[in-house]
Amino acid sequence: MTRILGLLIWLATSLVAVAGVDIGAKSPTIDVLTVKGVINPVVASYIGRGIGLAESQGDVAVVIQLDTPGGLDSSMRDIVQRMLNSSVPVIVYVSPAGARSASAGVFITMAGHVAAMAPNTNIGAAHPVAIGSTGGVTEVPSTMEEKVLNDAVAYIKSIAEERGRNAEWAERAVRESVSITEQEALRLNVIDLVAPDLPALLHNLHGHQVTMLGGRQVTLETEGAGVRFLNMGTIERFLLAISDPNIAYILLSLAMLGIFFELANPGAIFPGVIGGISLFLALYSLGMLPVNIAGVLLIALAFVLFLLEIFVTSHGMLAIGGITSLTIGSLILFSGRSPLYRVDPWLIGVVVTIVTGFFVFVVAAVVRAQKRRAVTGSEGMLGMVAVARTPLDPTGTVFLQGETWSATAEGEPVEPGQEVIVTRVEGLKLWVTRKK
Repeated sequence: MTRILGLLIWLATSLVAVAGVDIGAKSPTIDVLTVKGVINPVVASYIGRGIGLAESQGDVAVVIQLDTPGGLDSSMRDIVQRMLNSSVPVIVYVSPAGARSASAGVFITMAGHVAAMAPNTNIGAAHPVAIGSTGGVTEVPSTMEEKVLNDAVAYIKSIAEERGRNAEWAERAVRESVSITEQEALRLNVIDLVAPDLPALLHNLHGHQVTMLGGRQVTLETEGAGVRFLNMGTIERFLLAISDPNIAYILLSLAMLGIFFELANPGAIFPGVIGGISLFLALYSLGMLPVNIAGVLLIALAFVLFLLEIFVTSHGMLAIGGITSLTIGSLILFSGRSPLYRVDPWLIGVVVTIVTGFFVFVVAAVVRAQKRRAVTGSEGMLGMVAVARTPLDPTGTVFLQGETWSATAEGEPVEPGQEVIVTRVEGLKLWVTRKK
């Protein structure tokens, strides 16, 4: 599903990007992609689109400006595979100053035909627990942990050996989570060069030879080449924004509130529409994150308990259960110990408070509606105030809600113009008493 969605994103954003490109231009071009943040399917699609565009136009190279704390294992592997099979050189540049290439970023940097870093940057800490996966990463039994670890080690060593880089250090980055500065990386043959900025990088790479797939040697001609920045398209930026765990949690909460309000008040429509849209966006967002299914089920259970509280007399026990279930589900919604995939505790507190307040408001409104006196038919007329049109001694007529009714006075006679209260209705006749 993720791959199909990624293809659709690639097609949509490619049309936008190509619309502004002069296909007939013959001048050499270098495409620059900017990746800042977590590695996920949206980023993988973006990089794949950029490489594909460069290949289709025969560009000189693709530069990936990278600053990442890590990300999903599956997305990282998609990116690395695309880079290894690229027909144009891919240059990974960890920048600007202060940037890092951690966890999944180490694999991506090592996979570049050229790996470079800006001053005051670092690379490393690629232990699999920090990388994450679409199913989440947790503290696993030693046997399973060893399998995952060995798989990651074999993968990064194969990448390092393919690119002629320090495979021993690459293994240590995975096994021991070691991290080094750009100068150490240069000295240890982890990267090819250090450059202060993009122009300096391209200047230093002019004439540099890289080995492409199949052993083909390519000499980079970066001096004088045009630089084209390929930014994320509108769709990609939107999808990237909602892939944040906090945004995903907010969307899930909005979905629950909207649908709950619609079911509690059928016909409101707008809350149901908002809830439905939020639900679909939340499902997409959760599909890109390491979700703990137990957390999702607990939040769903909270929704059911809140809904049942409206129709079942539980003296608040269902509501308490719903609040408890919502709180626990929120805390364990995303699995793994990586801080990249956690909902901020303050946000959980705010959402639980809002949901609780909203629930109390809706339930109170429903209870009031159920207890409210009927306002139509004969039952709804009881207690209404009418005005005598003729003497009621005991029978006569009264004026009520713009109509004249036959009425019989109970108790004292009533003079014309006096107010009376309806006490009984039988067919088209009213029984009234004089208003005190």
